[in-house]
Amino acid sequence: MQKRWKFSDPLTEEQAKLKQHIVDNVKCPDMIAEMLIRKNITNLTDIDDFFNPDLNNMHDPFIFEDMKKATERIISAIEKKELITIYGDYDVDGTTSAALLYLGLKKVGAEIDYYIPHRMIDGYGLSILGVDQLKENGTKLVISVDCGINAIDEVDQINKMGMDIIITDHHNPKEELPEAYAIINPKMVDCEYPYKMLAGVGVAYKLLVAVYSQLDLDTNELIDKYIDLVALGTIADIVPLTGENRIIANNGLLRLVKKYNIGLNALIKLAGLSHKELNSSDIVFGIAPRINAAGRMGSATRAVELMVSNDEKESEELAQIIERENSLRQQIDQRTFQEACEIIEKKYKNIDETPLIVVSSDDWHPGVIGIVASKLVEKYYRPSIMITFKDGTGSGSGRSIAGFDLFSALVSVEGYLETFGGHKYAAGLQILVEYVDLLENKLKKYVKENVSDELFIPPLNIDSKIELFEINNNLLEWLEKFAPFGPGNMRPTFYSENVIIVGFPYNVGKNHLKLKVMKDGCELDLIGFNLGDYLPFLKKGSEVDIAYSLEFNTWQGRTSIQGKLKDLRITQAEQEDY
Repeated sequence: MQKRWKFSDPLTEEQAKLKQHIVDNVKCPDMIAEMLIRKNITNLTDIDDFFNPDLNNMHDPFIFEDMKKATERIISAIEKKELITIYGDYDVDGTTSAALLYLGLKKVGAEIDYYIPHRMIDGYGLSILGVDQLKENGTKLVISVDCGINAIDEVDQINKMGMDIIITDHHNPKEELPEAYAIINPKMVDCEYPYKMLAGVGVAYKLLVAVYSQLDLDTNELIDKYIDLVALGTIADIVPLTGENRIIANNGLLRLVKKYNIGLNALIKLAGLSHKELNSSDIVFGIAPRINAAGRMGSATRAVELMVSNDEKESEELAQIIERENSLRQQIDQRTFQEACEIIEKKYKNIDETPLIVVSSDDWHPGVIGIVASKLVEKYYRPSIMITFKDGTGSGSGRSIAGFDLFSALVSVEGYLETFGGHKYAAGLQILVEYVDLLENKLKKYVKENVSDELFIPPLNIDSKIELFEINNNLLEWLEKFAPFGPGNMRPTFYSENVIIVGFPYNVGKNHLKLKVMKDGCELDLIGFNLGDYLPFLKKGSEVDIAYSLEFNTWQGRTSIQGKLKDLRITQAEQEDY
């Protein structure tokens, strides 16, 4: 698919002077100083903090307006031996949040339980059925994690039943807020907490830190003990890895490598990752899909049980169950994706003139439509919503493209929806079958009015131009200091002009392109995932411009520098030869 190369602006004269100042003081390559400037990290103290993410540099949790009120209610419940139930969500963010608060509050003597909704029975977030179960179990205080900010009716029901609820969430609130005992959410309109992009588990973590602080306990011990769970949920939820999220991710990955959590260690082992230092990609593509599979294929309660287990045999058994569920999920994913693509090819005669994709079926598993919607966006590069029906009501999951706010689009049509919620790029909804066509028509109109044609071409953000002779181990070692990589802190993309293809390019695996290029006597090995369609247009000696990231690649005990090809352009001279 054609990509829209977006080049960073050249450094200004003032920035060039600043770059030299950074190089002289930090003793780093010019390229590293340029990257810091582009991230607006120029103060030497800020640079040191960036390269050494420290949990002690996080903001005071009591900046949240309701934090003191929330902690006092929790401490009161602990002292009175009231049952506290953590009400979670069935994804990685929700299950890690539940495990975190369960372990952290149990450690200080709380009578504690957790409830994870079943996707097929309860639906998303707080449910009346779930609330009834909490009351029946004798719950006095409910703490929601990663959900609840828009649960008006459910919170009213909790209040009527004589229970209190503290909502911790990070989703966008609507205009009307639930009548909760306390609400902790950085996205609240009047919230003064400086960092707005915490994951749900990050918000729960701030609450736990505040409780420990109020109890005059050592919060450093807490930070060290549970930060692996916080990092796992944060990275898996694809929130920006900037600010506090980057601090959490960096320190949590270090703890995950030490394998203190018995349950997670069992799952990491089954995923084939126990032999290496974990990075954010290992979480996103290796660990998170397995944990999510528990909630998609069965009960996400199993994932929490795994994370709070201190028994090796039990952990191994739970991990094996989750591994089997993930294998089943992969099979259903593939079948559902194929079916969705067939529907799209028949329904939309010209995808280039289609601003939005909405597909539905009575047969799709609600646990996989979010994953498949992401694959549709990847293939067609259009905002995509998949809906599966049961008894006349559809459960939908939507994913968006860069620059288009799907949540705002759903706000504009909320009159046709039973419920909805989510983020800018991912959302869930419920809708009656008779409104689906109307919903699609209204959303198509909204997309056309709010999206330029250019936005339908996938952007490829390019950080800097680089020559092959500048690539060496020292540069790569400095680049690794920018990790963990993720949204808001992506591995930098470089481009090099007029490089020559050496030898014969070839395809490996499932349509992956392998080639070697050379310029000024320097060579670079490249692999382009899902770029195999370029092969017929390439030949030995072809001159191309390449956009790529750089990383160390270890194979059979040998470590070398490899470029991960993002896109390539055949030069004008080469095109004229065809």
